[in-house]
Amino acid sequence: MSHGIGATAEEGGEDQLNRAIEELRGVLSEGGGGVRAPSGAVAANANIIMNIPVEVQIVLGSAEMSVSELMGLQKGSTVALNRRVGEAVDVMVNGRRIARGEITVLDNDPSRFGLRLTEIITSAGPA
Repeated sequence: MSHGIGATAEEGGEDQLNRAIEELRGVLSEGGGGVRAPSGAVAANANIIMNIPVEVQIVLGSAEMSVSELMGLQKGSTVALNRRVGEAVDVMVNGRRIARGEITVLDNDPSRFGLRLTEIITSAGPA
């Protein structure tokens, strides 16, 4: 029974995320030539989504290995990923791919990396 409760909570979180995305699209599209909502209403709508926590991941690649290989990893070990240097990386939000980009070195701090978005995924389907 706890499985059903967990699934319901997860679906509720997914529904909440989907509603927030649609709300954001609505707020952003109000800047177009259509009927504008009062600025207070826009600010209230924007505040609805601003406090929703999301998990953002930049996926550089993946690798498959056996448990024995995993247990054999030590400090300094190298794991070969399934992507090559220069290939696009995926941007995931709550497990859903929303964009792709390329890793870049920050101009103002060459010891840090950043991400330059190259593609925004527009389909609402799963990654």
